[in-house]
Amino acid sequence: MRRVRAFFGGIHPKEHKESTNSAPIQVLPAPAVVAVPLLQHAGKQAKPLVAKGDEVLKGQLIGEADGRISAHVHSPVSGTVTAVQPRPSASGRSVMCVVIENDGQDRWVEREGHPDPVQLDAATIVQRIEQAGIVGMGGAGFPTAPKLTPPKGARIDYLLINGCECEPYLTADHRLMVEYAEEIILGAKLMAKACGARKIIIGVEDNKPDAIAALREKAGAIEVVALATRYPQGGEKQLIQALTGREVPSKGLPFQAGCVVQNVGTAWAVAKALRDGEPLISRVVTVTGSAIANPQNFWVPIGTSFQDVLDAAGGFSQTPGKVVAGGPMMGGAQFSLDVPVTKCTSGILAFGVDESKTPDSLPCIKCARCVDVCPANLLPLKLEAYGMNEQWDNAREYGALDCIECGCCTYICPSKRPLLHYIRFAKAEILARETH
Repeated sequence: MRRVRAFFGGIHPKEHKESTNSAPIQVLPAPAVVAVPLLQHAGKQAKPLVAKGDEVLKGQLIGEADGRISAHVHSPVSGTVTAVQPRPSASGRSVMCVVIENDGQDRWVEREGHPDPVQLDAATIVQRIEQAGIVGMGGAGFPTAPKLTPPKGARIDYLLINGCECEPYLTADHRLMVEYAEEIILGAKLMAKACGARKIIIGVEDNKPDAIAALREKAGAIEVVALATRYPQGGEKQLIQALTGREVPSKGLPFQAGCVVQNVGTAWAVAKALRDGEPLISRVVTVTGSAIANPQNFWVPIGTSFQDVLDAAGGFSQTPGKVVAGGPMMGGAQFSLDVPVTKCTSGILAFGVDESKTPDSLPCIKCARCVDVCPANLLPLKLEAYGMNEQWDNAREYGALDCIECGCCTYICPSKRPLLHYIRFAKAEILARETH
């Protein structure tokens, strides 16, 4: 079955998924040392609960959520805390981390699971999701518990599970759907009960037929919809439009369209937390790109360095020109490999020198291709000019804050202009002004 509805705009970049889309997920052993960031989610940094010299157990709470929009952080190993200090992160900023020397014994805290967690009431489900430190694992990292508790009076008609994974190269969600369909279905049922959704729909791009088949085998009454492969199909507002025909208002949130959207990785994490009593301390990461010797999908403990993950994939097959955290469209180039994997790290990509060159930009020729492909119905060429000339009020008026930073405009531009770069710049300045 395929829905005929589609979102506005979008592009069809080369997928480059063939190196890892059939590669089963391999378990990456925890390294000798992990550096677990206390900020690996949207919102406020967690407050450290441990200090240098403390002994910790696997799954132990080491960072406490600070306010509603924050998330707990747990230890992925048992061992000794050697430091609580700022460390480089994939975002380019220093983040406070709990550094733990792994004792190799995998000594767990006491776990409280439930053999049939769907029997739990909604409040208990939300509470346990919060306790497990679960956040959106599609990249944004918004804490899951508050997302499942919309404002009083909001009617939630649909829980939409995002299995699109529309970014090129990435196959972490694809393999998760193939290998852990049962957990994803269970997690979806639990989240639907938590938010009061009347119907669950799982959307998967039709370039993943094995994932669609695996989910349908376990889905029961849950609808699994094959969507046309088009980037950014996995964008929250784009997925809502494609699956329900509804539109989220400008500067609005999904609950205003009667929807809650969660990633398949988040659904898996919810099932693990409620059924097995395990907090979110590992995730699937795709390691691929032309400069990777042995592309793989790995289960990676949170806090493992990029260097350790790359070594497990055989290291570099050629001199890398760029290493990217996440996908090539929305991910960020790295200045160091001594940065930790977080709950939001979907991929680590490495490209050769020739592929990594930044093209010289030419003057805008007013072709409007960026307008044609913008899924947020914006005018990227205008927003770029306002960002470049620091005209923040004009950028805000023209909807800069509605930009989802998908990069379609930069990808399609024949003049190779850095459109997204200046739109991000404008967004950051606008938000900085409004929060101070």
